[in-house]
Amino acid sequence: MPLTVWLTTETSLPIAAISETPVAAFAACLLVGAAVAVVVWWVVQALTTEELTQDTEWRYDVTRINELRRHDMLYRIFQPLMTPLAKLNRAAFRGRLPEIDREIQAAGLSRFWLPEEYLARTQIVALLLLPAYLYLCISMLEDVLLAAFSALLLSAFTAWMLRRRLSSIARRRLMMIKRRMPYLLDLLTLLMQAGSSFLHALKQSVAEFHGHPVAAEFGRVLTDMNMGKARGEAFDAMRRRLADDEIGSIVGAILQGEELGTPLADVFRTQADVLRLKRSQRAETLAAEAGVNMLLPGILVMMACVIVILGPFVLNYLQSGLF
Repeated sequence: MPLTVWLTTETSLPIAAISETPVAAFAACLLVGAAVAVVVWWVVQALTTEELTQDTEWRYDVTRINELRRHDMLYRIFQPLMTPLAKLNRAAFRGRLPEIDREIQAAGLSRFWLPEEYLARTQIVALLLLPAYLYLCISMLEDVLLAAFSALLLSAFTAWMLRRRLSSIARRRLMMIKRRMPYLLDLLTLLMQAGSSFLHALKQSVAEFHGHPVAAEFGRVLTDMNMGKARGEAFDAMRRRLADDEIGSIVGAILQGEELGTPLADVFRTQADVLRLKRSQRAETLAAEAGVNMLLPGILVMMACVIVILGPFVLNYLQSGLF
């Protein structure tokens, strides 16, 4: 039997469709290869592109972009895509950008990030995960439209979760700073009472708490003062950077004590005691809330115990009666 007749009778496919299948597969392979080549070329260009150069007039945005390209690989690769997304975010989320900027500073991220650019970074991560979500949804759902819609929802949820993760990191870091700040203030007090100057005592305290967020924040205060800022301006920049009520009150008391001429050692000792008192009050509040929070689990455990004890008797009664 000829091959064409056997293919037609056995597979019930037209000869034209059979002859066009290798052509379609070859075209698909070409498209995939071209897409991979474009991606590889884009990545290589992004990695080998030199830093932006300053013009005759120095511009901060050029330095900022160079620093972001140096420290964040995702920004370096997707900068052409991140720029229009940042403009779109600036128009769409104008009211939320100050809060995002505060959380970026409180989370200890690079100060070169703009809030709209950080939002664009989370959106790009979500878009990169979209093909995986699409493959997963198509493999689990039969309806292609429903699978595509589900993948889009998962991608949007990923962007939202990355945004919430920033808030969580900022809150956790602020809590770590408030827990360790009394000890740093105590160390400053001891060093200054021993005869050290404020700058030398602050430098030693930052070195003692190296690697902790409180050391990073006071290290930035020390850097600002070494660059020529006044002591009050450096502490005020820290207060605006963290934007926390407790830390803001501590820094405000330090600035007020400096204006009134109060010795800084006494101010630091007083504020360390205030922080410890607030920490104790916060612990008492959490302990008082623990009883209320354990009420519902306790009721559920008690109901489970009642069911375990009385369940066999109830089943026996339903099956064979009372006696």
